[in-house]
Amino acid sequence: QVQLVESGGGLVQPGGSLSLSCAASGSIFSIGNMNWYRQAPGKQRELVATISIGGATNYEDSVKGRFTISRDNAKNTVYLQMNSLKPEDTAVYYCNADIKDHWFRSSYSAYWGQGTQVTVSS
Repeated sequence: QVQLVESGGGLVQPGGSLSLSCAASGSIFSIGNMNWYRQAPGKQRELVATISIGGATNYEDSVKGRFTISRDNAKNTVYLQMNSLKPEDTAVYYCNADIKDHWFRSSYSAYWGQGTQVTVSS
C-alpha cells in the first residue's frame, strides 16, 4: 500500500518562508509527476506546482518566483520551498503523486497526502 506523508506546515508572518516535504512509501515501482495542491477555506483545490520525473517544473501564476518545487527520486520525496509568503497563500497544502505500485501496471494511479495547514498571518 502506498502512502504520502507531508510535513512542514505551520504559522508564518507575511514575507516569511516555509518548506514543505512529502515522502512516498510502501510498494512503489515508479513515480511520475509529483504535485502540490492547495485549498483555501471556501475555495476549490488548485494546482500550485508540478514536477516531472525528469525535473521539469510548472507553477501557478500567483506563486511564480516565490515557490520552488523539487524532488529527490532516491528518497521518493517532493519538496515545496515557499518564500515571500502572503496571507492569500493560507490554505491546506496537499501533495499528489502519480505512482505505479508494481512493474506490471500499465498506467499510473494518483495518490494524495493528508494535507498540511499553512497559515500566513501577522
